Amino acid sequence: MSPLCPGWTPAAALVAVLVTGLSAFTRADPAPLPAASAKALPRWRGFNLLNKFHAEWRNGPFEEEDFRLIAELGFNFVRLPMDYRVWIVEGDPRRFDEKTLAEIDQAIEWGGRYGIHVCLNFHRAPGYSVATPPEPFSLWRDAEALNLCALHWAVFARRYRGIPNERLSFNLINEPPAPVDGPTYARVVRRLLDAIRAEDPDRLVICDGLAWGVFPCPDLEPLGVAQSGRGYAPFGISHYLAEWVDTANHRRPPAWPDLRVNAFLYGPVKAEYQSPLRLVGRFDAPGRLRIHVDQVSGRAQLRIWADDRLLGEHLFTPGPGEGEWKRIIYRPEWNIYQNEYDRSYTFDVDRPARELRLELTEGDWLTLREIGWRPGGDDAPEHIVHARGNAWGVKQDVVHFNPDDTEQPFRTERMFDREWLRTEYVEPWRDLKNRGVGVMIGEWGVYRRTPHAVALRWMRDNLENWRDADIGWALWEFRGPFGVLDSGRDDVEYEDFRGHRLDRKMLELLQAY
Repeated sequence: MSPLCPGWTPAAALVAVLVTGLSAFTRADPAPLPAASAKALPRWRGFNLLNKFHAEWRNGPFEEEDFRLIAELGFNFVRLPMDYRVWIVEGDPRRFDEKTLAEIDQAIEWGGRYGIHVCLNFHRAPGYSVATPPEPFSLWRDAEALNLCALHWAVFARRYRGIPNERLSFNLINEPPAPVDGPTYARVVRRLLDAIRAEDPDRLVICDGLAWGVFPCPDLEPLGVAQSGRGYAPFGISHYLAEWVDTANHRRPPAWPDLRVNAFLYGPVKAEYQSPLRLVGRFDAPGRLRIHVDQVSGRAQLRIWADDRLLGEHLFTPGPGEGEWKRIIYRPEWNIYQNEYDRSYTFDVDRPARELRLELTEGDWLTLREIGWRPGGDDAPEHIVHARGNAWGVKQDVVHFNPDDTEQPFRTERMFDREWLRTEYVEPWRDLKNRGVGVMIGEWGVYRRTPHAVALRWMRDNLENWRDADIGWALWEFRGPFGVLDSGRDDVEYEDFRGHRLDRKMLELLQAY
């Protein structure tokens, strides 16, 4: 197919000239890319490239070597998460830096040259970012922020008008946060679509799902866009010891598969997710229950029951200044304190019980690190159940306790395993796909601190699920602590590869799917 077609802008034509004029000198003609539409995305396989990910952290031109290696290794997709501040002039969101835009042009040209689809994403859009610092105004509430975001997407739509959808797509907003509901999100997306379609009516647009991209958004279905999910569950595996993660839950040594105990205990403010954490078994007296609380969102009342008896309670009131918390965390976007407590609370059990139950009867949520049960005196061994799951919006399962099982006294009816990933995080996207909406996983991966064997087992389960659902994916990232090159993992035997340190086992796993 000719890259030239009616309606191309001069910038898009320049990109086409570069593709057709230079590719013969760099490599053989790449295999044609599969057709792509909002109703049916290909099963792309590739990576996020972070060169313009953050104005302060990563801000430089893209590199041809990445495109060449990605194609050589058998992949056909890159997502470019970008910070709008890198292409504005002197902080003025209405002035655009042509030099930076030309670097994005170059990335699109390399995609065409090497047979790689390029997806442009606003990781930081005017008015919203999942990263720090927060934006000074809100895309979800402020008309001026929304107008600015629409202006920026209109500039990109005009610049790349006519480049075929099999080569280029737009991913509007990275990971809208959980407080944003479907109708609010759809209103924002509709405004951005109007700006894009006024310049390029047929451009393929992909929208991240709700709750930081985790779940599909039904309100977007009438708008003619594809949708993109995430593959970071459970967070305690994907982000173990990640320095930028606020909550302490990511510090638990990860295991996979694992007991299905979610760290989040929700209160009435999150009524749709609220459920008690029940420990069922033989709890002899005397004994002591220990609960290690990590983080608390707003005022919250925790109550502990032994069968039908109230065993104890504790009121958490995170705020400024000194308190029982270890660290103050204030979230200005929601005007709430979500302090880190990192503290254990104990409750004595003076009568035998068949069930110990934890409930948050007032407030938003808190997170648990572990629960310990110590029968007998202080010198007796403590049985510990780790709350490793850190998935948003997931209700608690029952935890069974058998004191006679010396190897694994705690078990859950269902485990954190491939089946859990499929049911909770793949089936909703498969259902959306079956309704005629294009679907992909725009980000997923494992930070370098997770033990490699655990990481590979978890990655394989995700890849098998997405293959079975015929859903494509893009690993975060190609080079760096989540990637296959130069990840800095301590427990990997690296291979020297084109001046990089290659994680061959991870690469071959990705290539297999």
